[in-house]
Amino acid sequence: MIRPTPDQVALLHPTERLSFAWCDLVNGVPALKAAAHSFLRHVGAGWVYPCCKNLLHIEGLEHVRALRPPAGVLLVANHRSFFDMYVLSMILFRETDLLGRIYFPVRAEFFYDHPAGLVVNGLMSGWSMYPPVLRQPARNDFNDYTMARIVELLAQPGTLVGFHPEGTRNKTDDPYTLLPAYPGVGQLIHAARPTVVPAFVLGMGNQVVRQIRSNFDGTGRRIIVVFGPPLDLDRFLAQAPRLRTYFELARFVRAEITRLGERERALRAELEPDLPSLGPTPEAAAAGLAG
Repeated sequence: MIRPTPDQVALLHPTERLSFAWCDLVNGVPALKAAAHSFLRHVGAGWVYPCCKNLLHIEGLEHVRALRPPAGVLLVANHRSFFDMYVLSMILFRETDLLGRIYFPVRAEFFYDHPAGLVVNGLMSGWSMYPPVLRQPARNDFNDYTMARIVELLAQPGTLVGFHPEGTRNKTDDPYTLLPAYPGVGQLIHAARPTVVPAFVLGMGNQVVRQIRSNFDGTGRRIIVVFGPPLDLDRFLAQAPRLRTYFELARFVRAEITRLGERERALRAELEPDLPSLGPTPEAAAAGLAG
């Protein structure tokens, strides 16, 4: 198992260091990871599904059910709410046998630098929000370890890594226009060469109590999930490992997620014909960009 160097560990603040040590232990010891995974499968997915099932509409399950990947799977999705990956992983737990081990790289802020973040990480993901990503440029050397660790994990069959190419939550008024994709997703794909599955999910809010209540009283919007087929990335993987290649890969992945978003928009118009759109029409969005 790849370990961070002493210089990389020194970049972590004291609380981050303790949180990382615990999450690294859980995710590095097979017996502990198996216990955490069992918790997610039976407890986590067990409560998430009934709390959203009345609003849930899924398309494209045939793409993920048919997968028999030789190594790990990288699930790339848009990032609109705090709960995107919870719902996506719940669906995959229920509908496929892909998930032997799951990991969600996450920003260190809150989840690693605050004691409450470590608790939330445990309750919500069995400490699978790992490894951490540091956003301060002066601490970028630790992210070299994070990248190498994810590549190592994706080499193992049965691994699924959930990743948001946008890098942060999209808080704009237009959920169908994704933020620019960071080249890090391109670098990760080029180095690890996983099976890459795109998804688009929309309809959830960020207030968990209100979201759950709306599932039972009928006031919530549809939660629509669209999975796409695995991406054909051979032309990018044949290129040299350089920044230009990573940017091209990231832009391609973003475009594929955007394409699934347009399918979600069409589905939503069919399923909620009497409700307003969740974003501007494509024509209005294009006019706004042109302006």
